Amino acid sequence: MSVPKTSAVSIIIPVFNEEKNIEDILLRTNAVMESLEIPYEIIVVDDGSTDKTGWLASRHKARVLNNGTNQGKGYALRKGLRSANGNIVVTMDGDGSHRPEDIQDLLTPLLNGADIVIGSRFAGKIEKGAIKRLHVVGNHLFNVLIMLLTRKLVTDSQSGFRAYKKEVIEKIKIVSRGYDVETELTVKALKRGFVVQEKPITCERRKGGYTKLDFFLDGFKILKAILKTYALA
Repeated sequence: MSVPKTSAVSIIIPVFNEEKNIEDILLRTNAVMESLEIPYEIIVVDDGSTDKTGWLASRHKARVLNNGTNQGKGYALRKGLRSANGNIVVTMDGDGSHRPEDIQDLLTPLLNGADIVIGSRFAGKIEKGAIKRLHVVGNHLFNVLIMLLTRKLVTDSQSGFRAYKKEVIEKIKIVSRGYDVETELTVKALKRGFVVQEKPITCERRKGGYTKLDFFLDGFKILKAILKTYALA
């Protein structure tokens, strides 16, 4: 993979009580980036975990930022972005559902003109039990709504596994604090004409812990974010 020598990749992983998953994620992420021979950094944003997540992350070549209390995924991502040094930013969920081995597939389109690359679970492979059926239905409904508003198709608008040119994500100016952050980024990027591509990824079943996403509460916030972001973007 040919990457300019001046380029660096910042990988941001927001986490909340993921002590059963964070070490595996970091071991694999470091191995992948070392194999690519690209200057990189990993930023773990501990969103007020009450377990050993932050301590475990600090043992695996990662810079750990701590929110102190639980502030939300969007808040954590914003904090990570402010600290990122790379001109390419990769975001990953901290629950073990994203394969670090797919990072290269997300980076390559950025070198060929894309501004944002979304890792699509629905264009790729989803392990049995990795996503609840209600969440799948909700995601598809949000995808349809976004397509109706922007006239552009995105198959996985809620995916947290993405790669961005940092200069692009800085122009978007995120305001979301919760799980609606991916929605805000997607709608603003499409409406403002940034080049958004998708690449298939594999969604693995988390090895421990439980999902923090509330289908009804967070689903309502995501719906509200789609309509509000489209109106204001």
